This record gives sequence, C-alpha cells and structure tokens, in this order.
Amino acid sequence: MDERRVSLRIKGRVQGVFFRESARQRATELGLRGWVRNLPDGDVAALAEGPRPAVDELVEWCRKGPPAARVVHVIVQDEEPRGDQSPFAVVR
Repeated sequence: MDERRVSLRIKGRVQGVFFRESARQRATELGLRGWVRNLPDGDVAALAEGPRPAVDELVEWCRKGPPAARVVHVIVQDEEPRGDQSPFAVVR
C-alpha cells in the first residue's frame, strides 16, 4: 500500500481542549505511527506516517479537531516516508 508521511502545524484554539489526546486516539484507530505535541506559541505540531488513506483521514480530522477546539488553519507538509516512527504518541 502507498505510504504517506506528513508534518502538521495546527493553528487556532488547540491547546487545553484535549486536542493532543484526541489526535492520538484517532491516529491509533487509523493504525498510524508518529507523534503530536504542544508548541510554545499555542499551536500543535504532529508527524504522522502510514497508509495514505489513513494519513489523509487524520489530516481531515485535524482540520476540525475535538469539539472544544477551534481550528483556524492547518499547515501540511509532505515528507518522504521513512518507516522510523513508533506507535502514535503524545510527546512533550
């Protein structure tokens, strides 16, 4: 299956609204590898790798996030898949 790897930066009200844990849960359901973390400027960053349809679905989920989030913009940068990521986790 075609693999995809993306680096994401999610902007808006995305901290303190259960975004990271919700993203981890969704990515795990989709069978993705990677991580999600808060950034000092209030954004959330993530790296996701796995089957293209699953990564695409996570990217779309990030455009909305959990119910309390107010996502303004998602920057998506494609990277070359490397297969070097562990199961999806929240990192600090």
